[in-house]
Amino acid sequence: MTAHTTGLHHVTAIAGDPQANIDFYIRGLGLRLVKKTVNFDDPSTYHLYYGDDAGRPGSLMTFFPWGQVAPGRIGSGQSTTTAFSVPEGSLGWWQNHFRHLGVESSISRTSADEERLSLRDPDGLQLDLVASSTSDPRNPWDSSFVPAEHAVRGQHSSVLTVTDPEHTLRVLTEDLGLRISDEAPGRTRLQAGVGGPGNIVDVLADPAGPYGLVAGGTVHHIAFRVPDKATQELWRQDLVERGFAVTAILDRQYFTSIYFREPGGVLFEIATDTPGFNVDEPLLELGRSLKLPPWLEPSREDIEASVARIEVPEGNNTLAEGEASDAATVPSGQPGGVA
Repeated sequence: MTAHTTGLHHVTAIAGDPQANIDFYIRGLGLRLVKKTVNFDDPSTYHLYYGDDAGRPGSLMTFFPWGQVAPGRIGSGQSTTTAFSVPEGSLGWWQNHFRHLGVESSISRTSADEERLSLRDPDGLQLDLVASSTSDPRNPWDSSFVPAEHAVRGQHSSVLTVTDPEHTLRVLTEDLGLRISDEAPGRTRLQAGVGGPGNIVDVLADPAGPYGLVAGGTVHHIAFRVPDKATQELWRQDLVERGFAVTAILDRQYFTSIYFREPGGVLFEIATDTPGFNVDEPLLELGRSLKLPPWLEPSREDIEASVARIEVPEGNNTLAEGEASDAATVPSGQPGGVA
């Protein structure tokens, strides 16, 4: 079989101070902290998940905040830019918003139908906000910090930078089922599923650039969607038969995952849409308390003593009671310390 991903599931990156990370992504980007847990392979480190009201696949950005982590190097073999979708005409508001927060940003027009606001998070991670003429029907998280009319709708796209794109493009098209939608010198755009925001990957050729070093301010891996574990099992078998070194299926509590590295060096994950982030706490309370999987619960006292103290802004949970039933029905949804 050749499975076809329906789009992006999440991007996971490395951060430093967890409080600075929380403040930026909640107060700055206006995302919701949908899960406060730990790296299942290194429980002394948080794993923080941000997204829309329910943490739906395609809205998610996650972090391992490793405290005093050394700065990484953004370069070849990485997902080098993570882009979020915002409404057309909103970039002026966003630039003013970040100016008040002391964050530098710049606006550029990258195509006839796309305008981008480029900035970096507190650890130097490269982010874009993309305002496109292509409609994005996803509902935003109406936070206390960013009004709904300007708010992030979810992920827009990710840029993969590689020295030689030929083999990376082959994996994306032949093994993941994406299709090429646009080509320009040194850059190829691919789309998954129905296409549009949340389903886009740009492959950038950079044969002379430096290789990336995964540490603070860099992306650890990029995850693609699969509907359920049964499909994931078939996909894993197919990838193994094609010669990829694929991990076993790993239980990440809110989804299950497999991982493999494509020839250009980027670590790929395939993650299920189910069971979702309300499996261990109500939708209205997402992100309020430290959640642990059953196998780590016996170590809760030690884990809580080892992780840094953090404060989640009150505005993280403002979902109206009447919205809860609708959102709750939509499911959300490595080798060596990945999730």
